[in-house]
Amino acid sequence: MSLQPVYDIAEICAKKGITHAVISPGSRSAALTLAFVRHPSIKTFIIPDERSAGFIALGMAQQLRKPVVTICTSGTAVYNLGPAIAEAFFQQVPLVVLTADRPPEWVAQQDGQTIFQRNIFGAHVKQSYELPVSRQHPDEAWHVNRIINEAVNLSLDLPPGPVHINAPFREPFYPASSGEIIRYSSDVRTICESKPDFYLPEKEKAELQKQLAACKKILIVAGQLPYDPQLPGAIRKLPVHLPLLADITSNLHESGRIIAHSDLIAGLAAPSQKKELQPDLLITIGQSVLSKNVKLLLRNYPPSVHWHIQPAGEAADVFQHLTHIIRTTPLHFFTWLSACSLHPAQQLYHEHWKKADERLRAGFASFLQNTSASELYLTSEVLKHLPAASTLHLANSMSVRYANLFGLADNKSGISVYCNRGTSGIDGCTSTAIGHCLTGSGLHVLVTGDLAFFYDRNAFWHNYPLPNLRVVVLNNQGGIIFKLIDGPSQLPEADAYFVTHQPLSAKHLCAEYGFEYIAVARPEEVHAGIKKLFGPGNTAKILELQGSVSENVSIFEAFKSHIRLTYAT
Repeated sequence: MSLQPVYDIAEICAKKGITHAVISPGSRSAALTLAFVRHPSIKTFIIPDERSAGFIALGMAQQLRKPVVTICTSGTAVYNLGPAIAEAFFQQVPLVVLTADRPPEWVAQQDGQTIFQRNIFGAHVKQSYELPVSRQHPDEAWHVNRIINEAVNLSLDLPPGPVHINAPFREPFYPASSGEIIRYSSDVRTICESKPDFYLPEKEKAELQKQLAACKKILIVAGQLPYDPQLPGAIRKLPVHLPLLADITSNLHESGRIIAHSDLIAGLAAPSQKKELQPDLLITIGQSVLSKNVKLLLRNYPPSVHWHIQPAGEAADVFQHLTHIIRTTPLHFFTWLSACSLHPAQQLYHEHWKKADERLRAGFASFLQNTSASELYLTSEVLKHLPAASTLHLANSMSVRYANLFGLADNKSGISVYCNRGTSGIDGCTSTAIGHCLTGSGLHVLVTGDLAFFYDRNAFWHNYPLPNLRVVVLNNQGGIIFKLIDGPSQLPEADAYFVTHQPLSAKHLCAEYGFEYIAVARPEEVHAGIKKLFGPGNTAKILELQGSVSENVSIFEAFKSHIRLTYAT
């Protein structure tokens, strides 16, 4: 009966609302695997590659908005979960990570699949726990129960995030016979935790109102946020002269209030114009801000007052002038702000942002009318034709930057946007999107570069159909960003050691996995290709644009020159 507390881990998780587990095969983790596989309320997925498994679990947790369990065996398998756990930590996504381990006396004794697993993820988890090796004494069983309850609760405490539970096992790992029934204790204990409501107290509202009334230039900046259908509605009710700078990853496109091209405005503005754009009061919400130009503008032309809205946890001082952390949710804050009156000069400040944005919108339209089948053009057309209620996934590097240039129209209702901007790596972009596919309805559309796509090709190495997956691969046979940023583009080693030319095509991967392949090479093929991509089908579809680094660099440089001229006039 020493495995009964282990089997009850699945029962505790189920009672606490966990419905999905991602498992990588292994022997030492057999008891954990069987506990979750045989539980009637938990859906399990077998993903052989632990790195992909971690990111697939991350995508599931994002889609489900609750913790997902990951299970793996001991040794280097555990380390392979590291990138996904780091992303989950910085993106504040709840994961419950269960890793099997050797008993402590066999660590560093040349036993196979044995490494130092205690606290292996360091500061990238909210807490690391160690289960007792023996579970026969009632106090040891109570200890296991308490750890699992604490861990799941902590993963959900604001801000949410991953927790790690290391579980040492001695042999035997498997039931005595293949027909042995795994039972779950009917009286298993769960520890519930109440949640605060984070409403602003009246005294704080009065003080904030006093500061607000004294400010002539108020600016709102939104970083990455999960999709919340209520938040755009709250923003629409704000006073009309409040400029809102928001990346595509903020999921605020439905508000109809975004200064869509703030990155370009902040980058192109002359020093005198930047002085006009400098706010008295900066209000920020969300996590990572994608736009480097916006960050530099607000660091070099800082606000006198900076409020950051965050209900719990440490607040990052991104713009180096944070003065007040307001412990409420963005929805509660904007509901309060909508009833506040602003200084009359706020209208002029809003006009500076609005007129610049309108000039750039016109510049975008005129440039795209005459462009070829480039990455820039294809991305704009994909965003324009996204089906309603679909989910947009953006890989890191140029894919998310292209998409951020265009943003989403406010009539694109029900579309949510995801990107791994917690750590901004390319390593699990596809796997994260597939995690969403396996748990969510509607189409899931991934726009990715070739390096990110092929780097994460093990995302497809499993036995689950993906009829709702659509992938757009911008294949320029290398990393174009290294030709666009200062530094590597000037080096003689750039092509070999930074751009990293590669000859692969998604066509062969489609043949390997039975996906539908759509090739686009000329402008006249773009619309037909997108229509086919978003059409009905019984399997995943991949649309690939084959190009070159040099060709797309030339087009992007021409675009920047055109936009510079448009902004100046």
